[in-house]
Amino acid sequence: MDILYFAWVRERIGLPRESIESSAATVADLVEELRAREQRYEAAFADLSALRVALDQELSDFDASLEGVREVAFFPPMTGG
Repeated sequence: MDILYFAWVRERIGLPRESIESSAATVADLVEELRAREQRYEAAFADLSALRVALDQELSDFDASLEGVREVAFFPPMTGG
């Protein structure tokens, strides 16, 4: 699956996107797999309340299933103005 990182998430991880193989059942499981990789992922996912997630370009929750998902995007909440 493709993982996309935006804004400060991308800055902390150092990549705009990557393709990975994962056995994660939910977004939360995927986050745990990513956190275990390296310190930069741990830093990016330290506070999930400061993050939003989209599955195949639709806003979702961290407890959502990854079954059939091709793209996961992580980004901070957007503000209007």
